[in-house]
Amino acid sequence: MAETPPVVLTIAGFDPSSGAGVTADIKTIAAHGCYGVACITAMTVQSTAGVRRMEAVDPCLITDILNELVADVPIAAVHIGMLGTAKVVRAVADLLAERQGKSKTPNVVLDPILKSSSGADLLDAPGTKLLIEKLIPLSTVLTPNVDEAAVLTGMKVTNLDEMRATAVKLHEMGSAAVVITGGHLDKAIDLLSYTTKHGVEQEVFKAERQRSNSTHGTGCAFATAIACHLALDRGLAEATLLAKTYVTAAIAAGHPLGRGTGPVHHLYRMNQQRRAPTSGSES
Repeated sequence: MAETPPVVLTIAGFDPSSGAGVTADIKTIAAHGCYGVACITAMTVQSTAGVRRMEAVDPCLITDILNELVADVPIAAVHIGMLGTAKVVRAVADLLAERQGKSKTPNVVLDPILKSSSGADLLDAPGTKLLIEKLIPLSTVLTPNVDEAAVLTGMKVTNLDEMRATAVKLHEMGSAAVVITGGHLDKAIDLLSYTTKHGVEQEVFKAERQRSNSTHGTGCAFATAIACHLALDRGLAEATLLAKTYVTAAIAAGHPLGRGTGPVHHLYRMNQQRRAPTSGSES
């Protein structure tokens, strides 16, 4: 019998274009050899051209779905993406806090999605406040981009030194580990920062900026990939490096799709698989 793969739970919104959100997360989880289960937090009206509307799911329904899933399958890692409202944030935080009190807490990767790349609000102000108070301390690793890190801390984040200072502030706010992604900066730099008994340790990951219009969903793919690698028992530094490598390749393999910013190619590895040539013929 085949070995059961690690189960990764994604808690996120639904993007009809499948560039981001739950459906993109499931593709990313499958690409990493894990099994994905999901809880949708909000429905959106969007395409590659941007987000037009967002409707949050009833938080009571979210609670019921999460309780059903965690009672049924062993969760090795959790990815948290778009939440939409404070009520949804509270429902997710309550579930995680309850699970921490009952059993070993799985790896929790929190991607604090506050706005879409097109500028639409994806989490209300009370929700952002509650995310800071409740979810950041419950997460294993926080993965904001520079704009999200600036909103969470109230600090300016425009270069590596400011990323380092902001990461320290996020630790003070309860984050044990944080990866600030700098894809929006002039130089594509990501900063991993984590606390140890000796203080704060930081590592910088650099990459060449890619000239591509297939970048929709990069943050979701990166955070979900980290969750998968943690579920596979890899260390945080290795998980960060491998997730960055995965997203870089997914961007490079992206297809022109839609009239706006196209999605990354989450399943690009399928195109790399080739049937092994036969070494002879049957007689």
